[in-house]
Amino acid sequence: MDNREHLADVMVERLISAVNRGVDLVPVVADSTSTAKIAPFEKAFPGRMINVGIAEQAMVGTAAGLALGGKVAVTCNAAPFLISRSNEQVKVDICYNSTNVKLFGLNAGASYGPLASTHHSIDDISVLRGFGNIEIYAPASPNQCRQIIDYAIEKVGPVYIRLDGKALPEIYPDDYIFVPGQIDLLRQGHDITLVAMGSTAHEVVSAAQSLDQEGISAQVINIPSIRPCDRAQLAQLLADVPLVISVEEHNINGGIGSLVAEVIAEQGLAVRLQRLGIGDGEYAIAADRNDMRAHHGIDAAHICQRAKELLGGGACV
Repeated sequence: MDNREHLADVMVERLISAVNRGVDLVPVVADSTSTAKIAPFEKAFPGRMINVGIAEQAMVGTAAGLALGGKVAVTCNAAPFLISRSNEQVKVDICYNSTNVKLFGLNAGASYGPLASTHHSIDDISVLRGFGNIEIYAPASPNQCRQIIDYAIEKVGPVYIRLDGKALPEIYPDDYIFVPGQIDLLRQGHDITLVAMGSTAHEVVSAAQSLDQEGISAQVINIPSIRPCDRAQLAQLLADVPLVISVEEHNINGGIGSLVAEVIAEQGLAVRLQRLGIGDGEYAIAADRNDMRAHHGIDAAHICQRAKELLGGGACV
């Protein structure tokens, strides 16, 4: 049975649940009702959602105003337009003023595929890591996404949640409990560590399984909580494995590759790091998701190949 769920559907489900339990929550969209899959919310609560039209700056400013008026405001639109077009409003209206707004970056990474760089969001984490006073999360599965959203709605203050644009299967057990800041160890190993963020967690899990067939033991780490982040826990997990590969559908600068590099350097760990993602100074190619990941070396096959090269071996079977 296919247990894949689109994370935007999970988002809408949790927004409806929040209002049903008494949260005075108001979604704000910028003509992005189809992207946000928000129709079930509109049907359940007519008149509660605000659509400002194709005006992302106004969307963020409106959300900030709603939050100052006592509402729990959430913005629901495509990550590239949320972060790029309304950059100053996010920085000043949300972060600097510490308004109680939850920013959902939908179809993040290169989810839009052939629509190319205007619609790709491969710098959202790096931009927001440069802003103060905002928590940053990137769920990798439906179960984790539900828990992150429920936490964010109850948390008072700015939160950004990066949501992939494709339906994802579950990789966490039913008893998984999300903890802000926690690093998730998905698989133990001692030859090499694979670190992922968001949907690329599925690629590294698959790569680890292939490596296991080759007799290579891969530790798999997922980082859903970019800020806050338990750096001490991350350092402890990295310390005993000599090689690390970070994998992200994001530029290699400013994302989890940079986060891992910072921890390695600051803790003085004797670990070699290879960052995989969209290369320095590059854009993601305009292509189908699978072809794009293969081109940039962030699919399971290329992760496996790179791991074996670092370990001095050949190609994966």
